[in-house]
Amino acid sequence: MTTQGAPALVRDIMHSAFLARALYALVQLDIPDLVAANSLSSPELAGKVGVDPGPLRQLLRAGASAGLFTTREDSHGVTRYSLTDAGMALTKDHPSATRDLITCFEGPIWRESLTVLPARVAGGRTGPEIAHGAPLFELLSNDPEAGAAFDRLMTAQHGGEHALIAAAADLEWAATLVDVGGGTGGLLTRILAANPRLSGTLFDQPAVLEHAGALLARSAVADRCAMLPGNFFHEVPAGADVYLLSHILHDWDDDQCRTILRTCAAAMTPQSRLLIVESILPDDDATAHPARMLDLVMLAVLSGRERTLGEYRQLLESADLRLRRVVPTGSPVSVLECVR
Repeated sequence: MTTQGAPALVRDIMHSAFLARALYALVQLDIPDLVAANSLSSPELAGKVGVDPGPLRQLLRAGASAGLFTTREDSHGVTRYSLTDAGMALTKDHPSATRDLITCFEGPIWRESLTVLPARVAGGRTGPEIAHGAPLFELLSNDPEAGAAFDRLMTAQHGGEHALIAAAADLEWAATLVDVGGGTGGLLTRILAANPRLSGTLFDQPAVLEHAGALLARSAVADRCAMLPGNFFHEVPAGADVYLLSHILHDWDDDQCRTILRTCAAAMTPQSRLLIVESILPDDDATAHPARMLDLVMLAVLSGRERTLGEYRQLLESADLRLRRVVPTGSPVSVLECVR
């Protein structure tokens, strides 16, 4: 019998968990911010943050091999580290909020939820309920700092889609739009900027709107954007031309989605349209799609999942809504345009 070893594909998958944790350690130590200011060696960095330079160099070279740092030898033969363009996204004030993506995904709520994934699959409770005793959104509402980081995480995860969604959505006919569960308003402000005749309402939980207020006040569309607190499981503002659900339905199971959709349908007029922004999975499970990994996130921390077009169509029909058309955006997400 010959020994073959594990397939390279499997080894790469398992090793990626170590690289993710290495990035978490680097940002926790504020290494990207220090390197952004000056090209530094591992001993210099270790002295600034009070760690052993040997293990720190191992973290740095892992980051360099991943394309986040560049290296050069100075005149004394010492390796010095600088940030690449991608590495700059790891700094604290970078507008992409990449640092929050790392600290959330590798932080205690998410990481411990992933640890209990076998129990999550075996039973009906979500990962945060098993690991921490409460659903994710309840944990976030009870921890303002974690809640604010989650709101920034949404920017890191989906902010790159906003301009493409705004360009794809046909809204020249509309006067009013309600962004249901719109977070800190990144997509809404982009849509308003692309449609000067449109007025918008950001509808979300009060704690989320607290985070959104300062961002909206600084935007160029602040005079056309209102904020309204509420719960989309109970009611949403009635009579708007357009309702927007962006990355909402994938958080919830089918019964919860039906409740959200029926709440929106009840608020809509016969002329209103509901725009659902989600990834649409291929019907064939083996076909690659960027949302496959996001589907695992939904499994680990929430009760939802990514869905195929047929599954979305069934959900809509069960909530007395009809899918009018699907608009691609040039990104992993599409816009599902629905009417009553």
